[in-house]
Amino acid sequence: MSLPGDQQQPLKVRSLVGLIPLLAVETAETNQVENFLAERMRWFAENRPYVPHLVARWQDIRMAGLSKNHALLAIVRDADLEHLLKHMLDQEEFLSDYGIRSISKYHAAHPYELNTRYGNFSVNYEPGESATGAFGGNSNWRGPIWFPINFLLVEALQKYHEFYGDDFTVECPTGSGTKLTLGQVAQELSQRLTTIFLRDEQGRRAVFGATTTFQHDAHWREYIPFHEYFHGDSGRGVGASHQTGWTAVVANLLQSTKQV
Repeated sequence: MSLPGDQQQPLKVRSLVGLIPLLAVETAETNQVENFLAERMRWFAENRPYVPHLVARWQDIRMAGLSKNHALLAIVRDADLEHLLKHMLDQEEFLSDYGIRSISKYHAAHPYELNTRYGNFSVNYEPGESATGAFGGNSNWRGPIWFPINFLLVEALQKYHEFYGDDFTVECPTGSGTKLTLGQVAQELSQRLTTIFLRDEQGRRAVFGATTTFQHDAHWREYIPFHEYFHGDSGRGVGASHQTGWTAVVANLLQSTKQV
């Protein structure tokens, strides 16, 4: 937050904002980097010397079986990657049965509070509809599951796996003792997201919530809406029900998990 007198105050909220750096990742062959990026990389090293320290190494030959010609272009280093994923894959924080929440569930019991001379403000975990009328009651960045970022996180995890391979594993869910590769984590997250729309063992779809007509009426139960965002705990569709422009990417996830 910017304050008068060029003062900056960080807002220590556990939100998607802290996970966004994971999305800046790409893999490439070393010769591609040398042919197309080498000159630009040298410019940054000479003119912005602080930048190389913020970017993951181009090569990590410590990973067993990895081709030395394989390069990773990423902001997040491996140690930071493990740290971020520990929080992201914690079911008491970001990981829901239906995807990644936009704010950690930690804030349900521990709201972030900011006291200033202009007033007292707080941010807490709001998994569905907003408790206030701010932004028209839209709370998709204050707790619910938002498909665009979830989809990009799946893609990012796949790219990290392409570089690190099967030797890089993390606990998923955090604290479970189960170790998964980043590719398997991407698959697990995909399956949780698609669960929103698929019928469970009782024949219910999470997206319909408690609306009995949509759950059971033969005229409605096959018409699946692409909601704007989804309840962080139940997967119920929230907000506008016609956000096909971004929520329809679930079709890609259904294909990748071989559920269509």
